[in-house]
Amino acid sequence: MSWFSVSFQVPAEQVEAVSDALLEAGALSVDIADASAGTGAEEALFADAAVASRPWKKSVVSALVARGVDAAAVVEAACARAGAAVPEWRVREVADEDWLRASREQLAPVCISPRLWIVPSWHQAPDPGAVAIVLDPGLAFGTGHHPSTRMCLRWLERVIRGGETVIDFGCGSGILAIAAMKLGAARADGVDIDEQALLAARRNAMHNRVQATFHGAAEALWQPARIVVANILARPLIVLAPLLARLTAQGGRLALAGLLVAQAGEVRAAYAPWFDFEAPEEDEGWALVSGVRR
Repeated sequence: MSWFSVSFQVPAEQVEAVSDALLEAGALSVDIADASAGTGAEEALFADAAVASRPWKKSVVSALVARGVDAAAVVEAACARAGAAVPEWRVREVADEDWLRASREQLAPVCISPRLWIVPSWHQAPDPGAVAIVLDPGLAFGTGHHPSTRMCLRWLERVIRGGETVIDFGCGSGILAIAAMKLGAARADGVDIDEQALLAARRNAMHNRVQATFHGAAEALWQPARIVVANILARPLIVLAPLLARLTAQGGRLALAGLLVAQAGEVRAAYAPWFDFEAPEEDEGWALVSGVRR
């Protein structure tokens, strides 16, 4: 079977959103490489693992599609979902081989902490005694490799004591809501505007045997929660400040991620009327901002 690779450049702050959106739009896998280092297949890394390794200013994103798939439509649909401008791209034919198998071989289980692992569905959990979140990255938007996701998972592990209500706003794969339930939350609700994301999140919840629920924004039950987490992008987080403040119960905790370290101050300022903040966390050039609702 023949394959095609469609490649284009993406700014650092949009890499994760565009990569996830490409998978949703029909790409079979997504490679990311430093734009300054060339675009050869031998230099690329699979999915968002490259994003986790270095906060490059620009990256080359390459999406693998099957022959007969409209590559232009895949790129346009992904950019529309990610809120990115449609770039110039190039398409090349790829030698026939088992790309799905090769891609899977590059995604190993991720150790978030000694207690918490993210495990692709085709792997065995490395530590049977740890909390394992099982995800299929082919269906999920967010695999646990990106620094923002890792910081959110570690934050949830620290703040969940048992019995809390949790909102995962912009849930994507559902990874954070599922983690919250496995860590002891009483209820976790994920919210997303994308129906395909909601379907993937519900499937992942079933695989993990948890009762997390996932809603579209129009149908969500807007009851305040003790814990609210939103791992999206800086600009949407700023716009959503009044809503996320209303969704956080008095004395509750909020975590905001998906922003670069340089954007943390602007995001904090948008939420300052409602929250007392802790020191930002940083991982590979990305930041997590968290606070307590007054």
